Amino acid sequence: MSDQPAYRFAVNVTPKPGILDPQGRAVEKSLPHLGISGVSAVRVGRRVELTVQAADATAARAVVDRLASELLSNPLMELFDVEVLA
Repeated sequence: MSDQPAYRFAVNVTPKPGILDPQGRAVEKSLPHLGISGVSAVRVGRRVELTVQAADATAARAVVDRLASELLSNPLMELFDVEVLA
């Protein structure tokens, strides 16, 4: 166990605009069968929550940014957003 403080983050990964999103398209096509209208531009992504132990919040965020850009997302096809959790 480390004596460093722990910081919680969520990384939200979504397809870039203009990139084909077959899951989003499938969800959108299913909506009329459920009697739901008025919903469009559905994009399906994923969310990864993690805890990082680091000397400070800046160092923890740097670790998360690196993970998000090098491992959790494909920079050619996806965007990511890092959210600080309480």
